[in-house]
Amino acid sequence: MKLSVLMPVYNERETIEEILSIVLAVGLDIEVVVADDCSTDGTSEMLDRWADKITLLRHPVNRGKGAAVRTAMAAATGDAVIIQDADLEYDPNEYARLLEPIEQGKATVVYGVRPLDEQKLHMRLGNRFMTLATNVLYGTRLHDVETCYKMLAREVVDGLDLQSEGFDLETEITAQIVQLGHDIHEVPISYSPRYGEDKKLTPLDGFPTLWALIKYRLKPFSRRSSST
Repeated sequence: MKLSVLMPVYNERETIEEILSIVLAVGLDIEVVVADDCSTDGTSEMLDRWADKITLLRHPVNRGKGAAVRTAMAAATGDAVIIQDADLEYDPNEYARLLEPIEQGKATVVYGVRPLDEQKLHMRLGNRFMTLATNVLYGTRLHDVETCYKMLAREVVDGLDLQSEGFDLETEITAQIVQLGHDIHEVPISYSPRYGEDKKLTPLDGFPTLWALIKYRLKPFSRRSSST
């Protein structure tokens, strides 16, 4: 089974080459689809050195993580896809663990559940609140809705019609998956949170995410038609 790794990238010169090295060495049948969201710190030049090993796409202007994920997803050709942030918080060596339920026909959607004990208190509480809100609004029983590691089988990807440009894409993905009737299988994963100036997600991003949860619940999603 071929796995497409979708990597949205914006100003990740400190980690981009290391994460690409790790991803390409996982030992699975994979393609890496990188969407460079108009990086300005030298990341773009670094990516040029990997152009023969990855599918490299570029935005002429900075549009946001959601837009970069959608750009990468549109170009993916794998039987399943997974989102991979360009930092080192998540371990690509755990792809096989998430892919296994899909390969065995037990799931079409697999989320990696992080241990959040090492997160700062406000981030941990925010993650737990968003997960609780999702469970209340959508009738799910998820443990980590904000996880980056969302693995989707091709049949799921083909039914989505994502529109989000920013971090609220994570919410839109979950909302559409649930409204399309797919069950979400969960697998425990490791997690090494990062902080500092390079961290792009902030507590303020929780407000548009919460609004997105409510908005997508009030406006049910229908499967994308084959004509679109």
